[in-house]
Amino acid sequence: MSASQLVTQLKRGLDAPICLTWELTYACNLQCVHCLSSSGQRDDRELSTQQAFAVLDELRDLQVFYINIGGGEPMIRRDFFDIIEYSIANDIGVKFSTNGAFIDEKNARRLAAMDYLDIQISLDGIDAITNDPVRGEGSYNIARRAMDNLKAANFGPFKISVVVTRHNVDQLDEFKALADSYGAQLRITRLRPSGRGVDSWNDLHPTNEQQVQIYNWLLAHGENVLTGDSFFHLNALGEALPGLNMCGAGRVVCLIDPIGDVYACPFVLHDQFKAGNVHDTGGFTSVWRDSELFTSLREPESAGACASCGNYDSCQGGCMAAKFFTGLPLDGPDPECVLGHGADLVEARQASPVSITPKPSKDHSKPARSALSVVS
Repeated sequence: MSASQLVTQLKRGLDAPICLTWELTYACNLQCVHCLSSSGQRDDRELSTQQAFAVLDELRDLQVFYINIGGGEPMIRRDFFDIIEYSIANDIGVKFSTNGAFIDEKNARRLAAMDYLDIQISLDGIDAITNDPVRGEGSYNIARRAMDNLKAANFGPFKISVVVTRHNVDQLDEFKALADSYGAQLRITRLRPSGRGVDSWNDLHPTNEQQVQIYNWLLAHGENVLTGDSFFHLNALGEALPGLNMCGAGRVVCLIDPIGDVYACPFVLHDQFKAGNVHDTGGFTSVWRDSELFTSLREPESAGACASCGNYDSCQGGCMAAKFFTGLPLDGPDPECVLGHGADLVEARQASPVSITPKPSKDHSKPARSALSVVS
């Protein structure tokens, strides 16, 4: 099967998601300015341990291969280890994203003893000067300490996960060297205007010139660097980057939030993209297979305003979330369209006196404080 045939098949949707993100909690010791879920404070309606187990039973029956666990900071939950151990025991692999605050020597050894477990440590600067203004005071040292503990525990090749911004794009070589020094793998992802990122996107998102820089860097290093298919909007520049060239929202990916709401993807936490809840009749299975939202997302999409562009087949119009939260039509160009079509629309929209940009439906932010105050 060719790559284009595979993409066509995946766009119709699958019986179960290939990549399911599950945010276990909105609680977090940090207050990252680009947090896609506006995390900080715990929601008292969080799924209980037994409810989480029931969801995992469904995912097992659906033959979901692995889940991406996040938050918030997932290790804040007291039943964190219970949940991941239950998942692994049911042959569902776990990849979890963490700021590293709770990976002390003891927990590092416990994690290293588990099978089918992958860890992503978030880091957005090669030094504290670059990282901490985005992720919080002390967060760079916290992440590096977690990496040191995982290496000492012989965990294996964990991931270093970087959100690329205009302030760290020149550090890509250094991020790769850092990952290599730990025997880790570098994962870089695109900054989306989601969650608190709605307010910080204008200041953080890479310039058009930097987008070209990212594209060229990935062409040179992409076979050894993970991207989560974040950068398919850059394919309009020429040679396709590694990975699927499509938006997988509601087709091959989705998100379960801490209270069980199911969204089309991790970057569109808005009521317009909520498909249901795991407590609904039929549970997650029914939401994934039968929800009106997911059914509509699996219909053939229109090229819209991009129809006249000869590069549509390359970039597929870009990211749905990026368009939605910058106020652009979903069938319009990506706000970071490398040909400049999206930037023109964003500028015009921002200049309009009646412009209203969608905001995330939930905000669990809390007053900012030092990350060190939580883990010291």
